[in-house]
Amino acid sequence: MTRNEITEQIVAARLEKGLSWQELADAIGKPVAWTTSALLGQHPIPVELAKVLVEMLGLDESVVPVLAAPPMRGGLPTAVPTDPTIYRFYEALQVYGPAIKELIHEQFGDGIMSAINFSVDVQKKPHPSGDRVVVTFDGKFLPYEWNSAQR
Repeated sequence: MTRNEITEQIVAARLEKGLSWQELADAIGKPVAWTTSALLGQHPIPVELAKVLVEMLGLDESVVPVLAAPPMRGGLPTAVPTDPTIYRFYEALQVYGPAIKELIHEQFGDGIMSAINFSVDVQKKPHPSGDRVVVTFDGKFLPYEWNSAQR
């Protein structure tokens, strides 16, 4: 069974059982954004935690090794995302990406924000004109280090 097929089973089982992503995260003691991403195929899930989730979802235990294996990360079906929610992040990065890059360099120096040593959080913020979506990316700054010994 492929990782994509398992992901489809996970999504269907979660809906069928009426489980929220938060309930699944709470069951393994991990952040909801990480757990959701892992169950959608973007992170390996440690075997013991995968067993808990598989049992909650009523899936066959044979999927545990696949859930625990390092996945192929970051693949979207198209180069430019077509899902409206994902596209808005793409659009926001097109508009604000260069400014964010400049501000990172100004405040930290020449380097990048890690997406490996990283966390993300999604919150709902009430607002009189309509609820707001607050997304926080929290990544370690990694400076570029040029090795002068290399020629």
